[in-house]
Amino acid sequence: MRREEAPPPDRIRADGGSEHRDVNDVVVEEWTEETTPFERVYEIISRVYEPISATQIADRARVSSTTARKHLRTLVSASEVTTAQDGQTTLYRRSETAIVTEHAQSLLAERTPEEIASGIADMKAEIREWREEHGVDSPEEFARELDVDDADSDHGELLTQWQTTRRNLALAEATLAISEATRTGHLTE
Repeated sequence: MRREEAPPPDRIRADGGSEHRDVNDVVVEEWTEETTPFERVYEIISRVYEPISATQIADRARVSSTTARKHLRTLVSASEVTTAQDGQTTLYRRSETAIVTEHAQSLLAERTPEEIASGIADMKAEIREWREEHGVDSPEEFARELDVDDADSDHGELLTQWQTTRRNLALAEATLAISEATRTGHLTE
C-alpha cells in the first residue's frame, strides 16, 4: 500500500501539542527550499513594474540585501533590469527590452508570424482611419484638441483605444522582427 505524504499544516510542539502554521508561511518556505536565491530575485523583479530598492527585493525574495544586489548587477549586465537613482538609493525595474521580449515570446506562442502580420495590417488601418477622421497624427494631438468635458465622453474612450492600439502595434512589430531575426539566424550570428 502506497502512503501519500502531505506536508502537515501543523507542527508538533515539544510539549506534544500542535502549532498551527499559516498556509502562506508554508508556501513561502517551500518556495525558498525549491528555488535558488537568483531565481527568487529574478522572479520578484519580473513581477514589478515600478522601480524598487534592492532591500525591498531582498525582503520579498527571502535573501540578504548583498545577495539581491549581486544578482541584480548580473541582471543589469544582461539588460534584463535597469536602474535609477533616488537620492542615495538605487532603484531597479525590468528593462523595456525585457518586457518587450517577454510579450513577444508570449505572442509567438499564441500566433503564427502570418497572423501577427495580419494583425499589424489591421491595426495600421485602424490608426490611419482615426488620423483621417480626426485630422491629427497621434492620440496626444487628439487629446490636445479636446475640451476637458470631452475627455470623459466617448472621445476619452477613443483616446484610450488609440493609445492601446498604438502600443499593441509596436509590440506586434517588435515580435515580428524578433521572429524574423530568429528564423534567419541573425540573433545568433
